Amino acid sequence: MKRKACFIDRDGVLIKEENYISDPAKVSIIPGVPEALSLLKEQGYLRIVVSNQAGVARGYFEESQIKVIEKRIEELLAASGASVDAWYYCPHHPKGKVEAYSFDCDCRKPAPGMLKKAEKDFNIDVKESFLVGDKISDIEAGQAAGCHKSIMVRTGHGEEELDKNGAEGLIIAESFSDAVNMYLKAKNAQS
Repeated sequence: MKRKACFIDRDGVLIKEENYISDPAKVSIIPGVPEALSLLKEQGYLRIVVSNQAGVARGYFEESQIKVIEKRIEELLAASGASVDAWYYCPHHPKGKVEAYSFDCDCRKPAPGMLKKAEKDFNIDVKESFLVGDKISDIEAGQAAGCHKSIMVRTGHGEEELDKNGAEGLIIAESFSDAVNMYLKAKNAQS
């Protein structure tokens, strides 16, 4: 049986935006995130993190540092009784400084590669799944993957992205928690 998922951008959605975070001491969970993740689990949604991590290609930190940050996020979430089901990241950037990571790929959002890999790995029905992000590239990745909805949050880079690009055609929420509650309320009303 196919499963449903919430695809979640990491920086600016789950944790406060720190611009190329590599120090686990700087990880700070955005208020409401643990409760929203727990609610998703209760409602039968996988919680899949999909994150562009161009800091690797740009030479700001080693790829191994991504796992250190993920581990710290897991520790903080666990302290609140919450968790995520899987982590996917893209370390590439076409204009990077580290040659091994400096190329166009199919995993860097707005490309849907990370979502497609998770879809295959977890037997996900993307038409019954949704994405929450703070950048237009997140929204485009969700749309390209065929997600039911893609929701833009105002946290992280969200407000700046909305100021720059406008809000036309976007579903907007104040935060991850707000996005989850809004989506589930609408889905449950249809049932």
